[in-house]
Amino acid sequence: MPDNTRPRPICAHCDGFPQVAITTGQTTPTGHRQTITADCPACNGTGHTSPARAYARTGA
Repeated sequence: MPDNTRPRPICAHCDGFPQVAITTGQTTPTGHRQTITADCPACNGTGHTSPARAYARTGA
């Protein structure tokens, strides 16, 4: 039976926090802080990395 229950490794670049909100320093007309979101470029905003592929040798 395949073992598909292992969790994917957490991204080492963002430590599992792939999206952050950054304030621009400006306020909206209603008085709230204006923010932008940024995604981790290493994991593309998922928080996980793909496990290393296992290479199998084929042939003799």
